[in-house]
Parts: sequence; structure tokens; C-alpha cells
Amino acid sequence: MAAGGAARLRAAGVEVELGLLAAEAEAQNAGFLHRQRDPSRPYVALKLATTVDGRIADANGHSRWLSAEPAREFVQWLRAGFDAVGVGGVTARADDPSLTVRGPLQPRVPPRRVVFAADGDVPPTLRLVRGARETPTLAVVSPAAPVALVAPLESAGVTVVRAGDLVEALGALRAAGIASLLVEGGGRLAGALLSAGLVDRYYWIQTPLWLGMASVPAVAGLSPTRLEDARRWRVTERRALGDDTLLVLDRP
Repeated sequence: MAAGGAARLRAAGVEVELGLLAAEAEAQNAGFLHRQRDPSRPYVALKLATTVDGRIADANGHSRWLSAEPAREFVQWLRAGFDAVGVGGVTARADDPSLTVRGPLQPRVPPRRVVFAADGDVPPTLRLVRGARETPTLAVVSPAAPVALVAPLESAGVTVVRAGDLVEALGALRAAGIASLLVEGGGRLAGALLSAGLVDRYYWIQTPLWLGMASVPAVAGLSPTRLEDARRWRVTERRALGDDTLLVLDRP
């Protein structure tokens, strides 16, 4: 307690216990605490909906819909709690997502949209680009991304962020006022963030399907780790979302 309050209560004969439910409070306020402790980058949560065998799309790249309606409603609620929602360039081109909050819950400030496309290949026909003047949208590209690809994005109202790597990119997003970022895929972006130690929380929605080895893996390019060196993540929540299952993991 602040300003010596605990000592005064004890002096008055009141029994005082500190630290009750500390782990639960830490998990519930993880984004806020990260904002105070580490201003260098946003709090990064990764959300992936996968099959039981860890796939996010079939062999033809089709991913709609892996999860059922209760899980999709949860995702809308989840998006509403973040400053920005992000995807990789391949996912943006394949799925053409809107990355907006839909349904009865409307955030006071709608989350911004972020697409990570190092090559700058974000077609102007995508909904992310066409709606950039209504919902602020950022494209993270490499310093070498061609001007011919980047200029149409800027003309459409997209804020282009040039960054050499993910650490630099997240630093630029934090400087732009994004203190929390929900990343919704794809597999290569997920693998890169995990390999770099830049994911703070993982929302895993598992749906009771199998798609097989030829389908698209949820995490690609993850650096190999020996079992004895692997860090065990902390489970903060498990619950059913209809027939799907939500598992929430926090980085140790």
C-alpha cells in the first residue's frame, strides 16, 4: 500500500496481507504493466485459430472459417481491447481482412490496422487500403521496398513505416502511439515474432479439425530449440468457445 498505509493499519490493529492474487492481477493487467515497464515497443499478443494439427488453412490456402461463431465473437471482443490489429502481407493478400471490430461491442477508439509487408506488396484493392482514410492503417515495409509499390499506399491514406527488422518496426509503432498490438497471422510473421522473443501473450483457438501435412502451418520458420533449453510458457486461461477451445499463454 502506498504512503505507509499498511504500517498505519497494522499499528491500529488491523491484519494486513499483501500480494494476494498477484499472479492473477499481473495477467489481467499485463498490457497496462508492459506499458509502464517497457516503452520501447507495444505489448504484443499473437492470436491464431488453428486445427488440432496446428494448421491455419488448407492446402489451397482456404481458412474461412476454421473456428465457429462463438470463437469469432470472442475475437471481436479481443480486438476491441487493443490499440492496433496486425497481419502479415501474405495474409492480407490472401484473406483481404478488414481487421475492424464488428458486432455490438464498439470500442471508444477503434484499433488501427497494421500490415507487415517488407516487400511493400500491399495491393491498393485490399480493404485495408481502400478504407485507410476511415480507419487509420499503417504498412510496415523494409527500407528497400520499391517506391512504385509504396507511393500508391501513401496516396490512399496509408501511413508507411520503413523498418529494417521487427524490433525497429515495433519501436516505430510504439512511437506512433500504439501501446498494444494484436497480431492475427500469418505463419511467417508469427514465427518471426516468436523467434525474436517479441510475443508477450498467445491466444490459441483450437478447432476440432485435422487438415494434414500439406496444409498451411500456424507458425513457420520458428528457430529450433533443444528441449532442455525451451522455456515453458505460463497458462493463464483455458475455456470452451462453443466446440472450439481457447488457451491463453503468457511468456515467462
